Amino acid sequence: MRRYIVVIMTFLGIFSIYSNRVCLNVAIVAMTQKFNVTLENGTVIEDQHFDWDSKQRGLVLSSFYYGYIWTQIIGGVLASKFGGYYVFVFGVIGSCLMALITPVAASASIYLLVTVRIIEGLVEAVIMPSMHAILSRWAPVYERSRMASFCIMGCYGGTIVAMPVAGVIASNVGWQYIFYVFGGLGSIWCVFWVLFIRPIPDKDTFITDEEVTYIVKSIGNEAEERKKIIHPWKSILTSIAVWAIIISQFAENWSFITLLTQLPTFLSDVIGLNVQILGVVSAIPYLTRSCFLSIGGYLADWCQIKGYLTTRQVRRYFSCGGFVALCASVLLATFLDNSVAVVLFLTLTVAFGGIACIGHMINALDLAPNHASVIFGLSNSVATIGGITSPLLTGEIVTEGTKEQWQIVFLVIVGMNVIGCIFYWFFARGELQPWANSPVESRKSMQMENSEKNI
Repeated sequence: MRRYIVVIMTFLGIFSIYSNRVCLNVAIVAMTQKFNVTLENGTVIEDQHFDWDSKQRGLVLSSFYYGYIWTQIIGGVLASKFGGYYVFVFGVIGSCLMALITPVAASASIYLLVTVRIIEGLVEAVIMPSMHAILSRWAPVYERSRMASFCIMGCYGGTIVAMPVAGVIASNVGWQYIFYVFGGLGSIWCVFWVLFIRPIPDKDTFITDEEVTYIVKSIGNEAEERKKIIHPWKSILTSIAVWAIIISQFAENWSFITLLTQLPTFLSDVIGLNVQILGVVSAIPYLTRSCFLSIGGYLADWCQIKGYLTTRQVRRYFSCGGFVALCASVLLATFLDNSVAVVLFLTLTVAFGGIACIGHMINALDLAPNHASVIFGLSNSVATIGGITSPLLTGEIVTEGTKEQWQIVFLVIVGMNVIGCIFYWFFARGELQPWANSPVESRKSMQMENSEKNI
């Protein structure tokens, strides 16, 4: 089915930009780790590529999010007006270019490296809002959870591959080649996207008439109508349902970014893993998260198709269930002494965050398909504050790399997710919102609203 080819390519695009993003988390260990050098006279001395302390490392790791926070909404607006197709590929091209020049920037100056990472954040920020715009044109109503979940798995797929591969490359070839490999692979993806993917079903020469009819019957043919969209900013900003998405996404993103950027350093500090092994171990949580997210996406759609749960119930149960399980896992990881058990429960912490995503990260498509890219851009902008703050806060807390200092970091994760869980449980909605109605959506609303409201 053609729509799933689009989903697979979207997955691979997100896979690419996440590979470019997270490979620095492993590379920075190799870049700052001390190693022995034997001089010509036989003297052995310690050396390192970059003499950065914990605060400087925190600055480098957080700098991506200084750019990432600014273009989320802009990307959402452009994607809703012109379609996610062009905005999406622009983001991937920009990400690959920044990855390719990262080694040169790092060798020149830490401040130039920070600048490159900020620019990388600016261009990558349009990716996830444009993904929502792509799905709003390709995803039938009762396939949204599985299609969106599979696309989102690109985040974790990129992480799963990038971390161990980056460790191998750093140990055997050199940290610089990490960025050349992933930047180059993403560039190849861009060529295939332009050659084989089209913006909407009606313009796809490879799709069957039956599939076009099926998609149009489910979501409407709104290509021309979307060009005239006027976003109801006041209604969006004052909607408690939108704020439920924002608060819960901020909470889950805090734990995700903390572990994404800091897990390799934690494994090095507390568990004592070397750079090649920690790359493999750091990837395991994201492999598990991908499995949880994939299974959860199918289960969520199945519950709706069978009529066991309404859309609101699906979003609320999956999101809040994920939050509760996440908090339990990170608490166990915080206070257990066994290294294997700690890694196991940190793995489950990351994985249960994927279950939570089935609620808040897809919910915008339920509330307002025409405005989903903008809503996601808004919520991801707020969530990015955590991406900026978390590495800096961790750098301030973990100055000696002790287990006690890392326990504080993990307890902050628990507090954030408790708040997100409570807010989403009480204020999440699943029905099409009145302010979101377009002529096409109004017809769908009449069919769906009675089963969704007041649940």
